[in-house]
Amino acid sequence: MKLIDTHTHLYVEAFDEDRDEVIQNALAKGIDLFYLPSIDSTYTAKMYDLEKKYPDHIRLMMGLHPTHVKENFKEELNHVAQNLEQHNFAAVGEIGIDLYWDQTFLKQQQEAFDTQIGWAKEKELPIVIHCRDAFDEVFEVLEGHRAEGLFGIFHCFTGTKQQAERAIGFNLKLGIGGVVTFKNGKIDQFLEQIPLENIVLETDAPYLAPAPFRGKRNQSEYLVHVLEKMASIHQRSEEEIAAITSKNALSIFKF
Repeated sequence: MKLIDTHTHLYVEAFDEDRDEVIQNALAKGIDLFYLPSIDSTYTAKMYDLEKKYPDHIRLMMGLHPTHVKENFKEELNHVAQNLEQHNFAAVGEIGIDLYWDQTFLKQQQEAFDTQIGWAKEKELPIVIHCRDAFDEVFEVLEGHRAEGLFGIFHCFTGTKQQAERAIGFNLKLGIGGVVTFKNGKIDQFLEQIPLENIVLETDAPYLAPAPFRGKRNQSEYLVHVLEKMASIHQRSEEEIAAITSKNALSIFKF
């Protein structure tokens, strides 16, 4: 049984002490591919190093994370643009809007999101969206790109059934991770009504660890707990869920 972690930050400081062990543990659990979203320019070198070390298993994205859109966001966007020209990436991400921590740079977040979607469409790459407390704002930007060439993943989906259906209407898969195992996560109440063809699995490691590890450092190997919960929700075998969601991921990322 092969699994794909469509969203994991294996290059961040949380894994500096045992990164190789974390990757090997995940590989031992059947998680064969890891898609690494970008945050900002300070992590790019570490991402390249990891890809070079695990070329058969690591795939990189390039983008500017909305929480890192600050006064220098134009410089950061230039960094994204330059790297998109120089390297082969699986997606443009993670990009989007986050109003949970700070609303100071909303306009800049919207501009950065809009710009990066445009680059993804030019390069025929998927987008991977980060959205926190900003569904209306994210959908508003997406409406401006509702056309051929828009596709990707709505990462860490935590919205309502209506918001899920709207995201799917933009040709986006829903990235389902540890939140689906939370008692107050709510998405488990309607996910059985969402066809599996619209879903991919993720961890967002080191964040949002699933039960029974909630509150601890998340790891890619914990994807098996997300798989187990999805099998329970959809009343299908874990093998079926793994096969369908992996096929979905590869249909988006191409490699």
